[in-house]
Amino acid sequence: MNHQNLEKAGWKHCPTFGRTEIFTVEHSLPHDRFDTFLRSRFPSISRGTLQRLIAEGHIRVNGEKVKATHHPRSGETISIFWPEAKIPEAQPEKIPLDILFEDDDLLVLNKPPGLVVHPAAGNEQHTLVNALLHHCAGNLSGIGGVARPGIVHRLDKDTSGCLVVAKNDFAHQSLAKQFAGRSVEKIYHAIVCGELTKTSGEIRGAIARHATQRKKMAVVPVGKGREARTSFRVLEKLRGATLVEATIHTGRTHQIRVHFQHLGFPVLGDTTYGAKQSKRCEELTNLVAPRQMLHSHRLGFVHPRAGKKQSFEAPHPNDFATAMQRLKGG
Repeated sequence: MNHQNLEKAGWKHCPTFGRTEIFTVEHSLPHDRFDTFLRSRFPSISRGTLQRLIAEGHIRVNGEKVKATHHPRSGETISIFWPEAKIPEAQPEKIPLDILFEDDDLLVLNKPPGLVVHPAAGNEQHTLVNALLHHCAGNLSGIGGVARPGIVHRLDKDTSGCLVVAKNDFAHQSLAKQFAGRSVEKIYHAIVCGELTKTSGEIRGAIARHATQRKKMAVVPVGKGREARTSFRVLEKLRGATLVEATIHTGRTHQIRVHFQHLGFPVLGDTTYGAKQSKRCEELTNLVAPRQMLHSHRLGFVHPRAGKKQSFEAPHPNDFATAMQRLKGG
């Protein structure tokens, strides 16, 4: 769409770069917020990003700025300008990457523990994004915005293992759709506190922000949070702990950590969700876990361009392997 047409749609100060998408609302949604409606239409874009684009005027209704609380009405024309990815304030850094696979569309990494995925307050430098900007020389998808180029999903700072990065928007959209559709295989290994008696099981519990501790998540009654499901099987019983394989069928924040705390067997070394149990395990075994013992062991998805299922596995990092050996008595 040319600049003149954009002006007719209400974009009098349209940025030179980027792309614009225009569509019409088919049905009135008097009970739905505008940001919620957009989130359902664009599942690869976070609600926070959509709210920011609305506030900045990049998303308009009938050419006018609206609030995120606006209720979509039938016949309204929605204009969305997707800003082109820019070099974030954090510059490229030559940080070593453990690459499991790479081609023109994506790369799969074995993220080490302690590495933050993207810049944020308090972590503006030395992140995975800094490393990617150097390694990929700017060839990363722009859908995640300037702070998260190439980032389709994330792992917590202290969680290690498989993570996929998109090099272009085509790959990003395909992968995001697979994550949203729950077709991505996501298998983790975790050392949890205590000795599980069950050899396998499933944890179902809706997850929402903790009522009083806003940096934490919690299992809440049905209808109060978002559905979450984790299945698991015991791989090995250890001294005062258990090695489990956990498959997450949904992708909620801190899902495995919250679910195993809810089960009564929090992840070893998790000071947020299992400090007391980790302390008891430390007293029993004399092992001080350096971080939460959670590792993204296997990641499987359909390659966006080849159309074939691919699966990748990341070996346990040294600290995880050492903890295992210590808890075996070796």
